[in-house]
Amino acid sequence: MKTKRQSDNEEESGGSKKKQRTSEEEEEVELGFDNALLPLATYNDDEDEEEEDDMKVVDGNGKHQQQQQDEEDEEENKVAIRRRMIEIRRDCPYLDTVNRQVLDFDFEKFCSVSLSNLNVYACLVCGKYFQGRGPKSHAYTHSLEAGHHVYINLRTEKVYCLPDGYEINDPSLDDIRHVLNPRFTRDQVLQLDRNKQWSRALDGSNYLPGMVGLNNIKETDFVNVTIQSLMRVTPLRNFFLIPENYTHSKSVLVHRFGELTRKIWHARNFKGQVSPHEFLQAVMKASKKRFRIGAQSDPVEFMSWLLNTLHTDLKSSKTKSSIIHQCFQGELEVVKETHVKDGATSSIVAETSRMPFLMLGLDLPPPPLFKDVMEKNIIPQVPLFNILKKFDGESVTEVVRPRIARMKYRVTRLPQYLILHMRRFTKNNFFVEKNPTLVNFPVKNLELKDYIPLPTPPKEEEEKKLRSKYDLIANIVHEGKPGEGSYKVSVQRKSEELWYEMQDLHVAETLPQMVALSETYMQIYEQQQPTHSPPQQQQQQLE
Repeated sequence: MKTKRQSDNEEESGGSKKKQRTSEEEEEVELGFDNALLPLATYNDDEDEEEEDDMKVVDGNGKHQQQQQDEEDEEENKVAIRRRMIEIRRDCPYLDTVNRQVLDFDFEKFCSVSLSNLNVYACLVCGKYFQGRGPKSHAYTHSLEAGHHVYINLRTEKVYCLPDGYEINDPSLDDIRHVLNPRFTRDQVLQLDRNKQWSRALDGSNYLPGMVGLNNIKETDFVNVTIQSLMRVTPLRNFFLIPENYTHSKSVLVHRFGELTRKIWHARNFKGQVSPHEFLQAVMKASKKRFRIGAQSDPVEFMSWLLNTLHTDLKSSKTKSSIIHQCFQGELEVVKETHVKDGATSSIVAETSRMPFLMLGLDLPPPPLFKDVMEKNIIPQVPLFNILKKFDGESVTEVVRPRIARMKYRVTRLPQYLILHMRRFTKNNFFVEKNPTLVNFPVKNLELKDYIPLPTPPKEEEEKKLRSKYDLIANIVHEGKPGEGSYKVSVQRKSEELWYEMQDLHVAETLPQMVALSETYMQIYEQQQPTHSPPQQQQQQLE
């Protein structure tokens, strides 16, 4: 039966010839327009998709596979018969009801009624999520009850008008698709660190792509400072901005980290902030709730867990390497000296081994127990090179677990990005104690070979391995009492070489000398590269 709209369109176009039925089983629906610019889209009702999923469930009564396959084929034929062609229109009369101010795609894609994550659509009028678009679906019902007619499929990014059911093809909706799923070309990624322009959100706020605030959902500042620090690691950022680099990974954590990276660096956001809610949900599941919303954790522990987990999920079976190890992995030579008793005599046994590392832990000197003449506590300071001597191959570190031993460490290979961790917190049977010692460190030109002896590399690798000069790119600070307090981070914006202090949603410019006047807890240093990096090296960062 022909609808009124089809009849009207047929009259306007001068009438169209009726199409003949090609078979008794398959029927084409006559369309009331004759415009080559409006293509046809195959429309499968969401209920049909669910039927197909249900048919794949194995029957527990032990049916033969061939019989089950025949039944599935028969059902699929029935589904194919029910398929119908719908029009794709550009002239939807409800586009002016779309309200971009209420759209927020940072949260999990669950239907607000059924709590299902299958076939979820977002209402572009009120921002709520609903399942399906068929006649019995929650989105269809919402369109009738609330009079909201424009919906986007959160997976396919196709936009539909309900209850009419036609697909909307209008370029004005592309900005919504870009916010739902930000995308970058390889050329755009290579230009990111040259961009000095601010972006303007719909609410009138200005923000810098890559320097947006992260919402603290509940005691999640330890995650926020870790993410903001990793966003300064150029090869890591470039890798995750191109989803094709990790399509082989089945890890939800990997893909959520990639989505969060693209949202932070996106220049066309509707808001000047990003909520890491979906990423946090993936973290909770992957860590088996070791890190979770509502419970404060240590960013050093989280950084270590995150890097190791991402490496495990990304490494290939052939090379056993990943972008994580390419950026952060160095190597130590460890000499372990232990006392061995043999009857009445004892001897010292030394064991030498090589150990890879992703970060180096530095020990702070104990703070003084006495007050000065003004009855104030003396806050000690220590130069960074003093505590780096732990890795000169000669300084001895005493350990008691698993048994008493004397350890000597020497760096044998430096990573491209060096993560340093100051051991500020010590735990005993009663409480956690915080060491307030300030560390004096350079923001630029940290020359490691002045502090620790480095091995002489082979001649063919001499230029690459002798790069021992580093610049600070991220500095995480803990403020407050041990077990409480909060974390913030200072990061550098490469395009202008300016420093910004970031604490959750707070983002403000700061001075480089202010960065060094804090109780630093974790730092990321970047190895200085030749002044003119060859184009091949920049391209390799994306692969």
